Amino acid sequence: MARRGILRRSIYKSPAQLRLMIEPGLATAAALAAMREAVRPGITPLELDALAEAAIRARGGAPNFMLEPGYRHTICANVNAHVVHGIPSDTPLEPGDIVALDAGAVLGGWNGDAAFTAVLPDHSRPELTAANEKLSAVTEQAMWRGIARLATASHLNEVGEAVSAYVRANSDFGVLEDYIGHGIGRSMHEDPPVFNVPVKRRGPEVKPGLVVAIEPIISAGGIDTVVEDDDWTVTIADGSMSAQWEHSVAVHEKGIWVLTAEDGGAEGLAPLGVTPVPIP
Repeated sequence: MARRGILRRSIYKSPAQLRLMIEPGLATAAALAAMREAVRPGITPLELDALAEAAIRARGGAPNFMLEPGYRHTICANVNAHVVHGIPSDTPLEPGDIVALDAGAVLGGWNGDAAFTAVLPDHSRPELTAANEKLSAVTEQAMWRGIARLATASHLNEVGEAVSAYVRANSDFGVLEDYIGHGIGRSMHEDPPVFNVPVKRRGPEVKPGLVVAIEPIISAGGIDTVVEDDDWTVTIADGSMSAQWEHSVAVHEKGIWVLTAEDGGAEGLAPLGVTPVPIP
């Protein structure tokens, strides 16, 4: 879930606290895996919501999105031009849809948060399918570039430089600036902010104990957004499609570890020459 309200506390966790973040990360990964296996034309976002909740509770966790005041669901389901905070509906997904599915878990008082984008092919509209697939792929790879930069960065805002540079080099897509990544720990949304574009200040030092959700949200067109009448769903103002990918990542004394990936991010980082190291 994109950064909205932030609670202030130390941004650096102790080694023991980092270890406590492993299980909520895996519960979040289980929710995403359940949705990834099930998402297809004909299924509804509410059905995906139920699958995600069941996966989280099966690992002993609870959905942390439900702790957001006024929100009653496990996931956000952002279909087509919807950007973030989309309330899951009973409207079946259709061929040609692009849908970002965002979920989080709390377990033992610690949080995980992650998202992926699914493209539902429409064989009658191959150009649309190809365009959506490129949008999702560029967003996913921009996320991995941001995570890889975290492994070598001296300051956090280098992540946004890496995300933005990849998008610019591979597309004419827009990188949203109003919805960004965030710190995560005892609360789902904590300082520091994690920008997806270059900013003037360097941001906090990247050192052991830093845990952040790296979360690029990319539009096929403009980056201006509007909030729908439900006071949650955010939509691209010009109606362009959007994609979102997100992982929660920990920095520790031996390296980095993607908490919300079952393999710690090994598959996504291997092409970039980065080997994640389990939290000791």
